[in-house]
Amino acid sequence: MTKRSKTGAWWVYLLRCNDNSLYAGVTTDIHRRIDEHNNSKLGAKYTRARRPVSLAYLEEASNKSTACQREYQIRHLAKLKKELLVSKYSQM
Repeated sequence: MTKRSKTGAWWVYLLRCNDNSLYAGVTTDIHRRIDEHNNSKLGAKYTRARRPVSLAYLEEASNKSTACQREYQIRHLAKLKKELLVSKYSQM
Protein backbone atom coordinates (compact mmCIF):
# COMPACT_ATOMS: atom_id res chain seq x y z
CA MET A 1 0.00 0.00 0.00
CA THR A 2 1.36 3.42 -0.90
CA LYS A 3 1.01 6.52 1.22
CA ARG A 4 0.03 8.66 -1.75
CA SER A 5 -2.76 7.97 -4.17
CA LYS A 6 -5.35 9.71 -6.27
CA THR A 7 -6.52 13.15 -5.25
CA GLY A 8 -9.40 13.00 -2.81
CA ALA A 9 -8.35 9.74 -1.16
CA TRP A 10 -8.91 9.49 2.57
CA TRP A 11 -6.66 7.69 5.03
CA VAL A 12 -7.37 6.08 8.38
CA TYR A 13 -4.28 5.97 10.54
CA LEU A 14 -2.92 4.94 13.91
CA LEU A 15 -0.08 6.87 15.49
CA ARG A 16 2.27 5.40 18.07
CA CYS A 17 2.71 7.99 20.80
CA ASN A 18 5.78 8.48 22.99
CA ASP A 19 3.99 6.71 25.89
CA ASN A 20 3.30 3.68 23.61
CA SER A 21 -0.41 4.49 23.31
CA LEU A 22 -2.15 4.48 19.95
CA TYR A 23 -4.12 7.39 18.48
CA ALA A 24 -6.59 6.92 15.59
CA GLY A 25 -7.48 9.58 13.04
CA VAL A 26 -8.45 10.34 9.44
CA THR A 27 -6.89 12.65 6.89
CA THR A 28 -6.41 13.32 3.18
CA ASP A 29 -2.68 14.02 3.60
CA ILE A 30 -0.89 11.69 6.00
CA HIS A 31 2.49 13.45 5.83
CA ARG A 32 0.99 16.85 6.65
CA ARG A 33 -1.10 15.36 9.45
CA ILE A 34 1.83 13.61 11.15
CA ASP A 35 3.78 16.87 10.97
CA GLU A 36 0.84 18.69 12.58
CA HIS A 37 0.64 16.11 15.37
CA ASN A 38 4.37 16.50 16.06
CA ASN A 39 5.02 20.19 15.45
CA SER A 40 1.97 22.41 15.72
CA LYS A 41 -1.13 23.28 17.64
CA LEU A 42 -3.16 21.70 14.84
CA GLY A 43 -2.34 18.24 16.19
CA ALA A 44 -4.85 16.57 18.47
CA LYS A 45 -4.76 17.57 22.13
CA TYR A 46 -4.13 13.91 22.95
CA THR A 47 -0.98 13.71 20.83
CA ARG A 48 0.35 17.15 21.84
CA ALA A 49 0.96 15.75 25.32
CA ARG A 50 2.54 12.55 23.98
CA ARG A 51 5.04 13.71 21.36
CA PRO A 52 6.81 12.58 19.33
CA VAL A 53 4.38 10.37 17.42
CA SER A 54 5.09 8.06 14.50
CA LEU A 55 2.93 6.31 11.94
CA ALA A 56 2.01 2.80 13.10
CA TYR A 57 -0.83 1.87 10.71
CA LEU A 58 -2.35 3.26 7.52
CA GLU A 59 -5.43 2.21 5.57
CA GLU A 60 -6.97 3.87 2.51
CA ALA A 61 -10.68 4.70 2.39
CA SER A 62 -12.70 5.71 -0.63
CA ASN A 63 -14.39 8.73 0.99
CA LYS A 64 -14.68 10.68 4.22
CA SER A 65 -17.72 8.80 5.45
CA THR A 66 -16.06 5.41 5.02
CA ALA A 67 -12.88 6.70 6.66
CA CYS A 68 -14.76 8.03 9.68
CA GLN A 69 -16.73 4.81 10.07
CA ARG A 70 -13.52 2.76 9.98
CA GLU A 71 -11.83 5.12 12.45
CA TYR A 72 -14.78 4.62 14.82
CA GLN A 73 -14.42 0.85 14.51
CA ILE A 74 -10.69 0.98 15.19
CA ARG A 75 -11.09 3.33 18.16
CA HIS A 76 -13.43 0.85 19.79
CA LEU A 77 -11.11 -2.13 19.37
CA ALA A 78 -9.32 -3.47 22.42
CA LYS A 79 -5.65 -2.42 22.63
CA LEU A 80 -4.54 -5.97 21.76
CA LYS A 81 -6.56 -5.93 18.52
CA LYS A 82 -5.13 -2.52 17.60
CA GLU A 83 -1.65 -3.91 18.20
CA LEU A 84 -2.46 -6.83 15.86
CA LEU A 85 -3.41 -4.34 13.12
CA VAL A 86 -0.12 -2.51 13.68
CA SER A 87 1.84 -5.77 13.66
CA LYS A 88 0.30 -6.93 10.37
CA TYR A 89 0.86 -3.49 8.81
CA SER A 90 4.53 -3.40 9.80
CA GLN A 91 5.07 -6.83 8.21
CA MET A 92 3.83 -5.58 4.82
